[in-house]
Amino acid sequence: MTGWLWRSYLRRHWPVIAFAVVLMAIEGAMLGVLSWIIRPMFDRVFVAGDRSAVTWVGLAVFGIFLARAIAGFGQRVLMMSVGQRVSAALQSDMVAHMLRLDSSWFQDNSPGLLIERVRGDTLAASTIWAVVFSALGRDVVALLSLLAVALSIDWLWTLIAVAAVPVLMGPMVLLQRWVRRSTRNAREAAAGIATRLDETFHGIDTIKLNTIEAREAARFSGALDGYVSAQIRSEAGQAGIPAMMDIVAGVGFFGVLTYGGLQIIDGAKTVGEFMSFFTAMALVFEPLRRIGNVSGAWSAALASLERLRAVFDARPTILSPADPASLPMAPAEAEIRFEDVAFAYGDQPVLRGASFVAGAGRTTALVGASGAGKSTVFRVLTRLADPQSGQASVGGCDVGALDLASLRAMFAVVTQDAQLFDETVRDNIVLNADPAGLDDVLAAAHVAEFLPNLAHGVDSKAGPRGSALSGGQRQRVAIARALLRNAPILLLDEATSALDAQSEAAVQDALDRLSAGRTTLVIAHRLATIRKADQIVVMDAGRVVDVGTHEDLIARGGIYAELYRLQFSE
Repeated sequence: MTGWLWRSYLRRHWPVIAFAVVLMAIEGAMLGVLSWIIRPMFDRVFVAGDRSAVTWVGLAVFGIFLARAIAGFGQRVLMMSVGQRVSAALQSDMVAHMLRLDSSWFQDNSPGLLIERVRGDTLAASTIWAVVFSALGRDVVALLSLLAVALSIDWLWTLIAVAAVPVLMGPMVLLQRWVRRSTRNAREAAAGIATRLDETFHGIDTIKLNTIEAREAARFSGALDGYVSAQIRSEAGQAGIPAMMDIVAGVGFFGVLTYGGLQIIDGAKTVGEFMSFFTAMALVFEPLRRIGNVSGAWSAALASLERLRAVFDARPTILSPADPASLPMAPAEAEIRFEDVAFAYGDQPVLRGASFVAGAGRTTALVGASGAGKSTVFRVLTRLADPQSGQASVGGCDVGALDLASLRAMFAVVTQDAQLFDETVRDNIVLNADPAGLDDVLAAAHVAEFLPNLAHGVDSKAGPRGSALSGGQRQRVAIARALLRNAPILLLDEATSALDAQSEAAVQDALDRLSAGRTTLVIAHRLATIRKADQIVVMDAGRVVDVGTHEDLIARGGIYAELYRLQFSE
């Protein structure tokens, strides 16, 4: 798993990382040099009173700290830059990968969880390498140089000082497992918090209208408490490793002071030797503690890496075929045909052998009660979902045999929930379409009517999810987007539902003109808007139960006639 991160992201930065590791080694080695210089400082300057040694010892100490400062600064800046670039690349690749996954994958994974994957997990996974390289390049070198100085003075003192270190191995393994498990729980709790915030801010009007501010605040506090508890457990586990190092250090120093102190009193060792050894061993435990911290941080990062790999291992099932069929070139050829199509969400069937034909260049309306499967027809037709059986075709070609991008380019879609982005009105209309003719589209969709009321006209921001616009304005922008797209097939799902009566009539006029000569599928609950449709398909519980014109269906007196009677009865 860690090899994947190195091969995919870190290896391209290896020259910078290698240079940073060299600087780390220099920084770590300076600790050994510092402990070595302590011996002549005490023996020649403080004890022997050698005045000539003062200058060179002082300059040597200054040089040690200067070299350490330069090397430390350089390696931190280099590793920080690598970490930021790796994190950015990882986040960019993850979002690009997510966007290729099926729509159903996003139904199984909440926005908060995905945000935490993209932000929290990628940051944890990319920054751990700076800690690891620091441990390898700086702390291991420091540890070896300090131990070399200590061994050169007295190997028995060194053995006494580190004798208790092996005792740490068992508890450290257990703590690493604890840290990994608790970090995984903390990440999941963080994802729950992000989801709760997304739902709260998205549904702020509903919260206020139902006066449930206190309830939502309490729910958020509960989610936050769970995260805090999990995070504290993770941090406590990581803090336990260096704490054990300190205990071992205390035991080692006690042994050395007891044994070495008697040797100094007896004249077997000099004060300079003891102070040099004491400094070396005092400094040994600092890199040792950092190495211990790495093991905890590494266990925590592995939990994030597991979650990242789970996302990258997810694969889309709705793909373009290897040898896609050619598309019909003209709107007049875009006949839509459903033949015994069955579709289910899990164990819940939605379409049960639905069959109908929407003539090319004609308007076909889909009507029926909520849950009849009308919106699923749109999803199957555009391959946001593939049916379990049956066939949906456009222009006589199975939609599954067409290139995905080319297939979806044939559709212009307007739904009752106008999906807008936090960009300008212009950007929300154009998207990837040709902006030529935008002024005509603004007028036809009645967007031009409200542009003077916006601070920057068509270049005003629509706000998050279009929140800077009213519902009717958002709907008009979505209709303008469909008009500009000028696709051969129109999919309209209550496209005028958010408009007032005057605007609805005008926009319906524009849609009627746009529909002329194009294949149009309309989902409508308000039957008055589809009375002029060339054909009406009546659906019930996932089946097509009747097909005909408005007059034919009224005359037959079936489900459509009953729905019409309920809507227009006195």
